[in-house]
Amino acid sequence: MQTAGVQRAQRGTPQNSSSSLTILGSDPACVLGSMGVLLSLWLCSRTDSSPLSSSSAFLPLAVPTSSRLAVILNSFPVAPGDSRSHWSSVHRSPHFLLSACKQEVTRSPVELSSDGVRADMGVKSGLHIWELLWSPNDRGSHAVIGISRQSCPLQASGYNVLIGRDSQSWGWELRTNQLWHAGQSLGPYPGTRRRCHPEAAEDFRTPSSTSSHTKVAQTALPIPERILLVLDADAGTLGFVVDDSFLDVAFKDLPRGVELFPAVSSVRGGASIRLRYLNGATRDPPALMALCGLSIRQILGQQRHTQMDKLPLPPCLQHYLLSTH
Repeated sequence: MQTAGVQRAQRGTPQNSSSSLTILGSDPACVLGSMGVLLSLWLCSRTDSSPLSSSSAFLPLAVPTSSRLAVILNSFPVAPGDSRSHWSSVHRSPHFLLSACKQEVTRSPVELSSDGVRADMGVKSGLHIWELLWSPNDRGSHAVIGISRQSCPLQASGYNVLIGRDSQSWGWELRTNQLWHAGQSLGPYPGTRRRCHPEAAEDFRTPSSTSSHTKVAQTALPIPERILLVLDADAGTLGFVVDDSFLDVAFKDLPRGVELFPAVSSVRGGASIRLRYLNGATRDPPALMALCGLSIRQILGQQRHTQMDKLPLPPCLQHYLLSTH
């Protein structure tokens, strides 16, 4: 009868979890082992039936992520009111107005001024992800997102790149796609890469990634409203996620053991930028349960919401897989 259950799993129509437990007997080791076999066979039958597709221009530029980053990206975010989602009420240009919830700043229509603001709380260690919402229609020129140290200047005369203007900050200018640090442009980000040979990029990347051909994009890509800022304070790296695609490490060799803050700068009157802290992790490797859940969700994709009840799993595990981001 166990063989019949496996055959049903191979055809893509496994028996439900309750009948699996009844048929396979009362030995817990037998039950769990056979459940794993059934689940593996069922997932293998799904891998080629639901190919992923996307029209995003950033998908060809995506690079593999480490399991540590992948687990965080696929986890539910922390509560929206978390204090790590707040812009600073002190460390900001006087031309940036802070909302009552402290999660949004709006630049006043002031001429010949470059204005910046940083988050209220920074980090010294761990891997952390923030979400930035900034409408492309409200950016104008010199629209920069990145990170800064405490002493980074947040107001200057004229129209300039402010985050990345000195040695205390690192910025990505969204209109031109240029990276900035210490007052110098470091080149465009991202570049176009051959997907089969992505360039190596430390902790965010999978260990098997190999260095190969990198070609700089000839024209700037329009950056959508939602951008994820990915800071690994342990590895000293900063990268970005756009349209669910991790675009590789933008900056490395960041100072370690010092507090780093998400920061933005703008010259556009009426520009509104929202900040939200999504999640973070320590240097510890992800839990096995999180890794298994990640693999199942990646195979099922969006279909997990309609296919979950077909998995040969107990209801509590089905609920766990559905309750994650």
